Amino acid sequence: MAGNSDLKLLGAWFSPFVRRIEWALKLKGVEYEFLEQDLRNKSELLLQLNPVYKKVPVLVHNGKSIAESVVILQYIDETWKQNLLLPTDPYQRAMALFWAKFVEEKFTEVARKALLSTGEQQEEAAKQAAEALGILDKELKGKKFFKGESIGFLDIVLGWITIWLEVVEEVASIKIYDSHKFPFLNEWKGSFLELPIIKENKPPKEDLLVYFHNIRQFVLASAITN
Repeated sequence: MAGNSDLKLLGAWFSPFVRRIEWALKLKGVEYEFLEQDLRNKSELLLQLNPVYKKVPVLVHNGKSIAESVVILQYIDETWKQNLLLPTDPYQRAMALFWAKFVEEKFTEVARKALLSTGEQQEEAAKQAAEALGILDKELKGKKFFKGESIGFLDIVLGWITIWLEVVEEVASIKIYDSHKFPFLNEWKGSFLELPIIKENKPPKEDLLVYFHNIRQFVLASAITN
């Protein structure tokens, strides 16, 4: 691994957004120091380094902090040129960023709503999330990964569904992912999970189930009392 004496990642073990950054750094062979954060009792360091959003991940490189996982991924790719995640062709690069934005807005945020809601609101969110997956499935047709034969930017952005989505479905008692409806995504998922950096860097499902169950219960209880 390429050493870097001044690279720190503020994160939390359960966060799929933090895991994106770890995957990217490990793919590039870049060493870093991981600083686990308690998001129920946020540290002064986290509040100082990410005063706008006050959440993880935060990457600190040479004393400068960068927040928001997709922004951090792009920074990592532009700073360490080995195993490039984004295409060098300007059009293909723009398309990768377009689809990353689509994943965040039309899928990730909607799946989060499905996890933290009930009734009609939850049903609608689950439906919208499944529709977004259908669009992404078509985009994968004929490719092993979104980038082609090797893992790239969009694969890492969407990669959380290979582990966390099943947890979200189980905790919230909903169905978003259908392997029969999304055959290309299903093949991609298998290929993604076989990658050594993914196999070796994923949290235990049992622990995720407990954590996200507690988060859902807390949010729903807060909604009732407020």
